[in-house]
Amino acid sequence: MIRIRNLTKVYTSASGTVKALDGINLDIEKGDIFGIIGLSGAGKSTLLRCINLLEKPTSGSIEIDGVEMTGLSPKELKEMRKKIGMIFQHFNLLSSRTVWGNVAFPLEIAGFDRKTINEKVENLLNLVGLSDKARSFPSQLSGGQKQRVGIARALACDPKVLLCDEATSALDPETTLSILKLLKDINEKLGITMVVVTHEMNVIKQICNKVAVIEKSRVVEQGTTFEIFSRPKTQTARNFLKSMFICEIPEELKAKIKALNGNLAEGRVVKIGFFGEITAKPILSEVVKKFGVNANILYGNIDNIQGTPFGTLVVQFEGKNGTADRALSYLQDIGLDVEVVEIG
Repeated sequence: MIRIRNLTKVYTSASGTVKALDGINLDIEKGDIFGIIGLSGAGKSTLLRCINLLEKPTSGSIEIDGVEMTGLSPKELKEMRKKIGMIFQHFNLLSSRTVWGNVAFPLEIAGFDRKTINEKVENLLNLVGLSDKARSFPSQLSGGQKQRVGIARALACDPKVLLCDEATSALDPETTLSILKLLKDINEKLGITMVVVTHEMNVIKQICNKVAVIEKSRVVEQGTTFEIFSRPKTQTARNFLKSMFICEIPEELKAKIKALNGNLAEGRVVKIGFFGEITAKPILSEVVKKFGVNANILYGNIDNIQGTPFGTLVVQFEGKNGTADRALSYLQDIGLDVEVVEIG
């Protein structure tokens, strides 16, 4: 659906040049909800704006639905943009127009007749749950309602792609969840391909099937959401996950673990990752019975990623005659991610 190759964007000014994007390569499949996460200034919003050529790339290619975007004439680009909707962090609604008028605006620009406009606006407001707000003005709406108007407007011309630029970062947590649920519902009902730019890992967790991590203008890691959450390969990804999972041992545990390691002649302190159905099984109880070791849980966390359970435990194992090591080998053999924790 979207194929990006060697995409580079360089800004030039009197003070010098800045490379906002550096050799980006991405494949986004039809119907996917694809997340792009990075810190402020990493290049994620520039990448999004390059996809619909609001920013013209310095080099590289962007192909959408078989069409090479960078080679289009102004007239062709105008037509192609009708297939690409966009929603923004700060809504960008027309304050002088009602909710109905804001959603109708792109349809008027596209030259639809009044009957078609009326039908489309009515259907879209019903889709986003704002039928009762058709005659209200943006100043009379909450932040979540404004974003729903923005979503309805972005869908007005039946796009095949929806670009979401920090669409929930101006909203409170409860409203954020309702907007993310709406986007997921729209994806399932209409089959629209979505590209979601965010700096919030919780947004990725809630709705994205795949994710790319951007750092200093480059994609440093990409894969399925579950892969990135369960086995992050880069420090950037681990930093994003710290607030949600125990990807790094909490500071308050380190002194305790150091003392434990010093006193365990034949024991280990380990971090164990649980993924999928195995989270519901009594694995630690089985290990205790099978190998005769003691298991003391020091810390734990469990959550759900795209319907798949995910958890992390920090466990102290004690045993004699190599039983602790055999227990750890067993855990690895049955598919758990096991890491011995050594604090120097």
